[in-house]
Amino acid sequence: MRKLSLISSATLIVALSGCASIVTDSTASVNLMTSNGQQTEIMIDGQAFSAPGIAQVHKTGQDKIVIADSETCQGQTVLPKKVEMAFWGNILIGGLLGSTTDYSTQKMWTYADTAIINCGG
Repeated sequence: MRKLSLISSATLIVALSGCASIVTDSTASVNLMTSNGQQTEIMIDGQAFSAPGIAQVHKTGQDKIVIADSETCQGQTVLPKKVEMAFWGNILIGGLLGSTTDYSTQKMWTYADTAIINCGG
């Protein structure tokens, strides 16, 4: 009975931990804001977004350059990539196979929740 309980517990831990490829999307939501609070168009990876607003950016494993070039705001900021928390759990539980999958799908990466574009003086 003890052995069955141990196996059940281990199975549950593995099932609930999941790797980043399973538990995360291929995009990340980023809250876009301007330092002057005015609405402007923002470009990220050649895709247009409105700020203030929410952008869905594709996880690519590279930092994102956030650019505003309008009458109301001219400026840019870098949105650095960071490792998704699910990736670390996957290394502990899934080992090399799971972490390699997360890396190859780019789902091991995410970005800050908020990007503030400094619109200048």
